[in-house]
Amino acid sequence: MGGSVERHAVVRRLRHVVRSRLEALPAGTTLVIRALPSAAQASSDTLARDLDSALKRIMHKREHSLAMSVKAES
Repeated sequence: MGGSVERHAVVRRLRHVVRSRLEALPAGTTLVIRALPSAAQASSDTLARDLDSALKRIMHKREHSLAMSVKAES
């Protein structure tokens, strides 16, 4: 990414996008987002779609892993 002004603009847009999705995450979740340089030119809608896609994949993996651990215990 570019200079600090550009980086902070991306941080502000990502913070805004993430805020409305925090309640959907399990309690105690730690979320770390690493913005690639292309995020500086991406629209907020694109950032939101990318975040939603990533969260969907993460939640699916989490559910699968929980199901497998329950299955292993039985």
